Amino acid sequence: MRRLPRKPNAFTLVEILIVVVILGILASLVVANMMSSVTDAQVATTRNELGKIESAIDIFIASNANTIPAVTAGDGTWGPIAGNRDYLKEAPSNPYVGASNSRVIIIGTGPDTEYQTAHGWIFDDSTGEVWAGGFDASGSPFPKP
Repeated sequence: MRRLPRKPNAFTLVEILIVVVILGILASLVVANMMSSVTDAQVATTRNELGKIESAIDIFIASNANTIPAVTAGDGTWGPIAGNRDYLKEAPSNPYVGASNSRVIIIGTGPDTEYQTAHGWIFDDSTGEVWAGGFDASGSPFPKP
Protein backbone atom coordinates (compact mmCIF):
# COMPACT_ATOMS: atom_id res chain seq x y z
CA MET A 1 0.00 0.00 0.00
CA ARG A 2 1.11 3.38 -0.91
CA ARG A 3 0.72 6.22 1.57
CA LEU A 4 -0.37 9.65 0.39
CA PRO A 5 1.58 12.61 1.72
CA ARG A 6 -0.18 14.17 4.63
CA LYS A 7 -1.48 17.77 4.28
CA PRO A 8 -0.40 20.06 7.08
CA ASN A 9 -3.23 21.19 9.37
CA ALA A 10 -1.58 24.38 10.61
CA PHE A 11 -0.24 27.62 9.23
CA THR A 12 3.47 27.98 8.73
CA LEU A 13 5.47 30.65 10.49
CA VAL A 14 5.95 32.53 7.22
CA GLU A 15 2.20 32.65 6.57
CA ILE A 16 1.53 33.99 10.06
CA LEU A 17 4.25 36.65 9.69
CA ILE A 18 2.81 37.80 6.35
CA VAL A 19 -0.66 38.19 7.90
CA VAL A 20 0.78 40.15 10.86
CA VAL A 21 2.67 42.50 8.52
CA ILE A 22 -0.45 43.11 6.42
CA LEU A 23 -2.51 43.84 9.56
CA GLY A 24 0.18 46.26 10.76
CA ILE A 25 0.09 48.16 7.47
CA LEU A 26 -3.71 48.39 7.57
CA ALA A 27 -3.65 49.55 11.21
CA SER A 28 -1.17 52.33 10.41
CA LEU A 29 -3.43 53.57 7.60
CA VAL A 30 -6.46 53.63 9.89
CA VAL A 31 -4.58 55.52 12.64
CA ALA A 32 -3.32 58.13 10.15
CA ASN A 33 -6.86 58.61 8.84
CA MET A 34 -8.24 58.95 12.38
CA MET A 35 -5.68 61.64 13.27
CA SER A 36 -6.76 63.65 10.23
CA SER A 37 -10.39 63.28 11.29
CA VAL A 38 -9.61 64.57 14.79
CA THR A 39 -7.89 67.67 13.38
CA ASP A 40 -10.79 68.29 10.98
CA ALA A 41 -13.23 68.10 13.90
CA GLN A 42 -11.15 70.54 15.95
CA VAL A 43 -11.07 73.04 13.08
CA ALA A 44 -14.84 72.74 12.49
CA THR A 45 -15.59 73.17 16.20
CA THR A 46 -13.34 76.22 16.47
CA ARG A 47 -14.98 77.85 13.45
CA ASN A 48 -18.40 77.16 14.95
CA GLU A 49 -17.38 78.66 18.31
CA LEU A 50 -15.92 81.71 16.54
CA GLY A 51 -19.23 82.24 14.74
CA LYS A 52 -21.08 82.11 18.06
CA ILE A 53 -18.72 84.67 19.60
CA GLU A 54 -19.05 87.02 16.63
CA SER A 55 -22.85 86.75 16.76
CA ALA A 56 -22.91 87.39 20.51
CA ILE A 57 -20.68 90.46 20.12
CA ASP A 58 -22.85 91.79 17.27
CA ILE A 59 -26.02 91.33 19.33
CA PHE A 60 -24.40 92.97 22.37
CA ILE A 61 -23.28 95.98 20.31
CA ALA A 62 -26.71 96.35 18.71
CA SER A 63 -28.48 96.05 22.08
CA ASN A 64 -26.19 98.45 23.94
CA ALA A 65 -26.00 101.60 21.78
CA ASN A 66 -22.94 100.51 19.79
CA THR A 67 -20.92 99.79 22.94
CA ILE A 68 -18.24 97.12 22.59
CA PRO A 69 -18.37 94.55 25.40
CA ALA A 70 -15.74 94.88 28.11
CA VAL A 71 -13.67 91.78 27.39
CA THR A 72 -10.41 91.42 29.31
CA ALA A 73 -7.37 89.23 28.80
CA GLY A 74 -7.56 86.01 30.74
CA ASP A 75 -9.06 82.55 30.92
CA GLY A 76 -12.64 82.77 29.61
CA THR A 77 -13.06 86.44 30.57
CA TRP A 78 -15.65 87.44 27.97
CA GLY A 79 -17.22 89.95 30.32
CA PRO A 80 -20.95 90.54 29.90
CA ILE A 81 -21.38 88.21 26.92
CA ALA A 82 -20.37 84.92 28.62
CA GLY A 83 -22.55 83.27 31.21
CA ASN A 84 -25.54 85.19 29.93
CA ARG A 85 -28.31 83.26 28.19
CA ASP A 86 -28.90 86.20 25.83
CA TYR A 87 -25.37 85.95 24.42
CA LEU A 88 -23.21 82.93 25.38
CA LYS A 89 -24.16 80.38 28.03
CA GLU A 90 -20.51 79.67 28.78
CA ALA A 91 -17.07 80.78 27.67
CA PRO A 92 -16.22 79.11 24.35
CA SER A 93 -13.10 77.04 23.85
CA ASN A 94 -10.78 76.61 20.89
CA PRO A 95 -9.88 72.89 20.71
CA TYR A 96 -7.45 73.47 17.85
CA VAL A 97 -4.86 75.05 20.19
CA GLY A 98 -5.21 72.44 22.93
CA ALA A 99 -7.13 71.99 26.14
CA SER A 100 -5.03 73.95 28.64
CA ASN A 101 -5.23 77.34 26.88
CA SER A 102 -8.32 76.83 24.75
CA ARG A 103 -10.35 79.49 26.61
CA VAL A 104 -7.57 82.05 27.10
CA ILE A 105 -8.25 85.46 25.55
CA ILE A 106 -5.58 87.99 24.65
CA ILE A 107 -6.14 91.57 23.55
CA GLY A 108 -4.71 92.26 20.11
CA THR A 109 -5.29 94.00 16.81
CA GLY A 110 -5.11 91.08 14.41
CA PRO A 111 -4.98 87.31 13.98
CA ASP A 112 -2.03 85.05 14.67
CA THR A 113 0.76 84.79 12.11
CA GLU A 114 1.55 81.13 12.87
CA TYR A 115 0.26 78.17 14.87
CA GLN A 116 0.57 78.58 18.64
CA THR A 117 -0.85 77.04 21.81
CA ALA A 118 -0.61 80.03 24.17
CA HIS A 119 -4.16 81.35 23.72
CA GLY A 120 -7.49 80.38 22.19
CA TRP A 121 -8.86 83.77 21.17
CA ILE A 122 -7.69 87.24 20.17
CA PHE A 123 -10.03 90.17 20.88
CA ASP A 124 -9.61 93.71 19.55
CA ASP A 125 -11.17 95.89 22.24
CA SER A 126 -11.27 98.94 19.97
CA THR A 127 -13.27 97.35 17.13
CA GLY A 128 -14.94 94.32 18.74
CA GLU A 129 -13.34 91.93 16.24
CA VAL A 130 -12.32 88.48 17.39
CA TRP A 131 -10.05 85.84 15.86
CA ALA A 132 -9.39 82.22 16.74
CA GLY A 133 -5.89 81.44 17.96
CA GLY A 134 -3.89 79.38 15.48
CA PHE A 135 -5.95 80.65 12.53
CA ASP A 136 -5.14 83.31 9.93
CA ALA A 137 -7.22 86.34 8.94
CA SER A 138 -9.32 84.35 6.47
CA GLY A 139 -10.25 81.76 9.10
CA SER A 140 -7.92 79.03 7.89
CA PRO A 141 -5.90 77.12 10.46
CA PHE A 142 -2.13 77.23 10.41
CA PRO A 143 -0.64 73.72 10.20
CA LYS A 144 0.33 72.15 13.49
CA PRO A 145 4.06 71.44 13.84
